[in-house]
Amino acid sequence: MTTTAAGAVRVAGEPRRARRGLGALERRFHRYCLAPTLAVLGVVTLLPTLYLVATSLTPLDLTQPHTRWDFSRPFQNYAFLLSDWRFLGSLWVQAKLSFWTVGLQLLLGLGTALLLNLRSRFLEALRTVFLIPMVLPPIVVAIVWKVLYTPDISPVHWTLAALGRPIPALITHPQYALLAIVLADVWEWFPFTMLMILAGLQMLPEEQVDAARIDGAGAWQLTVHIVFPFLRGVLLVAGLFRLIDSIKAFPLIFVLTGGGPGTVTEVTNYYSYIQAFNFSYLCYSSAISVVLVAATLALSALVVRVVGWGPRAE
Repeated sequence: MTTTAAGAVRVAGEPRRARRGLGALERRFHRYCLAPTLAVLGVVTLLPTLYLVATSLTPLDLTQPHTRWDFSRPFQNYAFLLSDWRFLGSLWVQAKLSFWTVGLQLLLGLGTALLLNLRSRFLEALRTVFLIPMVLPPIVVAIVWKVLYTPDISPVHWTLAALGRPIPALITHPQYALLAIVLADVWEWFPFTMLMILAGLQMLPEEQVDAARIDGAGAWQLTVHIVFPFLRGVLLVAGLFRLIDSIKAFPLIFVLTGGGPGTVTEVTNYYSYIQAFNFSYLCYSSAISVVLVAATLALSALVVRVVGWGPRAE
């Protein structure tokens, strides 16, 4: 009996060991398949990032190439950032631009997605029209809005002047220049958030909605207690994507305002460009970029921690 039982245990354990070995082999195969992709990713992203950090620790500028490996005062650029009023001002401009563009894109994208989610052939055909701004190259979008903002050639300015409601040239007015950038950016990218939210709405479990309707829930209650909690993760991802892209804002500002008038629309990304290519201070530009990347990562982590990925447990 003992021998038979031991043999049975041995026979039963063999398939388990075989499955374990097969799982280890499969994991090894996956690692080998991922290795080339990770290597390319490391070369494309990690090495330039390390070089950026290294450059930020030197006094390198284009007029003195020999300073590229001078690490005698590694934190000089970062110390100067704290007293650079123009850099600090660019952070405030960036904060305002990111707040308004991301907030309006999420609100407009959510409202449009709720509308397009209705059962209607006309609305289904209209979805493609809303995607046009997003698929246009950013430089084309900037040129289109440059025309719309230029009083001499803008049909908008002509129409408003004919109606007796003339408006100033927004991109040259200190009070409205940042608003002009916000409007153009929201028009270009709200279809992105709309598309993501619409995909989330179409995955909404119909059983929960039907059960809530049977219990007497109205449209507002359905939206607040069913739709919003289900879409929390989608809204978070869409908001993070747009937050990161807003911090990288460049084409619209470069074409429309050039950071002006004065420094009204000079965001941190554009200020870094000026330091590198107008003044040749590659070291200082690199330090600004490093701080900007670190701030973006910290802000993204904070948003994820505060909002959370999915519905909270009641």
